[in-house]
Amino acid sequence: MRAVQFTEYGPPDVVHVTETEAPHAGPGEIRIAVRASGVAAGEVLIRSGRMRDFMPAAFPFRTGFDAAGIVDEVGAGVTDTEVGDEVFGMATVAMRGTNADHAVLAAWAPKPAAWSWEEAGGAAGAVETSTRVLDRLAVGAGHTLLVQGAAGSVGSVAVQMAVARGARVVGTASERNHGFLRSLGAEPAAYGTGLAERVHALAPGGVDAVFDCAGGALPDLIAIAGDPARVVTIADFDAAAHGVHMSHGAPADQARDALGSAADPQALHGLGIAVALAGEGRLRVPVAAAFPLTGAAAAHELSETRHARGKIVLVH
Repeated sequence: MRAVQFTEYGPPDVVHVTETEAPHAGPGEIRIAVRASGVAAGEVLIRSGRMRDFMPAAFPFRTGFDAAGIVDEVGAGVTDTEVGDEVFGMATVAMRGTNADHAVLAAWAPKPAAWSWEEAGGAAGAVETSTRVLDRLAVGAGHTLLVQGAAGSVGSVAVQMAVARGARVVGTASERNHGFLRSLGAEPAAYGTGLAERVHALAPGGVDAVFDCAGGALPDLIAIAGDPARVVTIADFDAAAHGVHMSHGAPADQARDALGSAADPQALHGLGIAVALAGEGRLRVPVAAAFPLTGAAAAHELSETRHARGKIVLVH
């Protein structure tokens, strides 16, 4: 089968497609014939070498964490799906490798009929991350949440899932994306200097929590929240220095020294929540661009611009 990998650090063009043996589902796992898979921003960082000093890659590094497709192999003990079912889900952090013709999933849910393959292929990681952080921040009805970087792959899903919980959401993005944020249910605010004043104008009573999907603005976000304990980031590696929790799924033997915290438990129940919301027309997965599997390098190049509105996916 074909699989995307890189065997050295470098620019996007080190990413390439190789031929390799197909994996097989172990106990409690399923294998799918992949129809679409997500491009992970964290893997783009790893490939660039920016994280090599504290999270070195093991080569060859097979890319991809989430995917959607048709079940073609069911491991021992699996009773909730069967060969031929359409599903979306994610691999383990250690296994990855979903940017391939076949992928083994450790967590999955039925593909919502309302989602295209592209949407489903990029959904699981953003849904799990959003659920994990919203749970940690205890976001619920009547709360006001600030999402920093609300137009990106995780931010756009987090906005919708927070709105579905009954929260009011203020989202930051460049002005060209403000209409997009309104369509998701958020009140938009521009990035940059004066953010605290702009957020205060929208929410004079203050915000209850901040979900940082962008990084680079923790002092401002703490000032807006009033307490670093009310801020969670998935993108700022200086979080520990500011007393902010960084939520991630990095391997435990690397994470505590490198990121200042151990991995949070995965919020896999979020996949079922997403299925229900999609069925009600309350959750979509914005797709910034779809590339063929052989276009993985171009997909990495687009991700590096940090201007993609929604999820970048590979189609098979």
